[in-house]
Amino acid sequence: MQCPKCHANMRTFDRMGVHIEQCDGCRGVFLDYGELEAITRLEQQMAPPPPPPPVAPPAQVHYVQQPAPQPGWGYGGHYGHRKHRGLGGLFFSS
Repeated sequence: MQCPKCHANMRTFDRMGVHIEQCDGCRGVFLDYGELEAITRLEQQMAPPPPPPPVAPPAQVHYVQQPAPQPGWGYGGHYGHRKHRGLGGLFFSS
């Protein structure tokens, strides 16, 4: 048999029942009709199953820092009221 590309001699190899022709000159590999499908089928039977897909990492939660709350109305207290200091502040306003 001669190579269709370079016209050198070809050898026939038997691989698990599939006949493969290889050129001695250009080292090209030639398959007859259906041989590629037969090789693919044999390869799938012999190959181990693929590993399971990797587990996706858990979604990261991003926290947005809020600005510090600003004081209310007036100075030093809620709605402009001052804190009374001690027990005397309850009885005396000044």
